[in-house]
Amino acid sequence: MTDTNRQIQLASRPVGAVKPDNWAHVTVPAAAPADGEFAGRTRVISLDPAMRGWVDDRPSYIPPVGLGDVMRAASVVEVTSSQHPDYRPGDFVVGAFGVQEYVVSNGRGARKIDAAAASPATYLGALGAPGMTAYFGLLDIGALAEGETVVVSGAAGAVGTMVGQIAKVRGARVIGIAGGAAKCGLLTDELGFDAAIDYRAGGVRKALRSHAPNGIDVYFDNVGGEILDAALANLALRARVVICGAISQYNNETPVQGPSNYLSLLVRRARMEGFVVFDYASRYAEAERDITGWIADGRIRVQEHVVTGTVDDFPATLDMLYRGENTGKLVLELV
Repeated sequence: MTDTNRQIQLASRPVGAVKPDNWAHVTVPAAAPADGEFAGRTRVISLDPAMRGWVDDRPSYIPPVGLGDVMRAASVVEVTSSQHPDYRPGDFVVGAFGVQEYVVSNGRGARKIDAAAASPATYLGALGAPGMTAYFGLLDIGALAEGETVVVSGAAGAVGTMVGQIAKVRGARVIGIAGGAAKCGLLTDELGFDAAIDYRAGGVRKALRSHAPNGIDVYFDNVGGEILDAALANLALRARVVICGAISQYNNETPVQGPSNYLSLLVRRARMEGFVVFDYASRYAEAERDITGWIADGRIRVQEHVVTGTVDDFPATLDMLYRGENTGKLVLELV
């Protein structure tokens, strides 16, 4: 193990989009594990849209990252030395270890993974928080029933690709909303979506009426803003609107754009509900079992966007999310 540890720390609170000077690139001494701890080298770091909210100092479902703290992130590390009875060198472990080259942990909140069964990136994507989010958001909050019509925004992202494929497994008709012809082609040609709408081409509301003439039974929202309004205008009776995220609003310097079509919930006797995946932690094993089976039998195709680099490449890689440059789960693989 090296004597130094490269980290990305939060230097200042961003206003609008995160800028390079909001981050501090620092080198600190690498710590050795004490009794009951293990040390590990970071192999893969997860990049998630929620990170933008984590660096704001405002009430949320999780405390903000503190100024001068290592940026919060899920990652997979390889154990290099250990004084913990449950971990030994060579083990791969997933946990919220932050954006840094080396970690020391007591194992709380972490778990060993089988790197031979799936890639480390998959444990941050389809078998990680995005997969859990899609599973519980669609099946519990969305209460999906066979034969219903599902629309998902941000459909080519880490959560969206999983939502659409799980919906198909459960016998739904699936329409994805994504940016650009290439992403829309991926959804229909490779992932089995029944239709895809390119929001960059405009006319989302009209396209939804065309592809879902009987209305939307479950709308899974990752985007917010105008796309959410378009979906609300085309709800079926007793529809469920699942609020997972609003990436179109995260970098706003003005107040978040709320839904102007919310009265559709009244007219269509629908409901709109937000959720946080951490609330389902006690049931993660259930979702992992099902998703692993669907991957094994080919009903789910894992989509991963792997950027290879160093810890210092984290800020630029994170920016890709908010420019819509990733397809599937975005991770930074350290070399």
